[in-house]
Amino acid sequence: MSEHNHVVNKEGELDMSKMDDAISRIDDGERDRILSNFDSFKSYLHKRIQLAQSIGLDEEQIAKAAEKVAGYLAANEEPRNSEEKLLQELWKVGSQEEQHKLAHLLVKLAQGGTDHKA
Repeated sequence: MSEHNHVVNKEGELDMSKMDDAISRIDDGERDRILSNFDSFKSYLHKRIQLAQSIGLDEEQIAKAAEKVAGYLAANEEPRNSEEKLLQELWKVGSQEEQHKLAHLLVKLAQGGTDHKA
């Protein structure tokens, strides 16, 4: 795959303008598998977050990528379960700042944030 297809440039910076294209290139069958249940979705996010960290992206860059993905999903995918429906509804009513915070929370959740006891 040539460099123009990657969302991370050779300087290690996230190119947000390429996110929609990268998301839309996911095969329909793979997209269905990822979104079929919430655990699959969290697992997919977890793996992508680990990959992002391994190439040096920081928490803010990862949250911005998660924000872009969440916006794409809210606009282009029908929720396949109650958790995705709730996330979509929260996304749609949230301000840009609230959406950004929700993206941070999704990253935290996918990293295993539910394992912590209050």
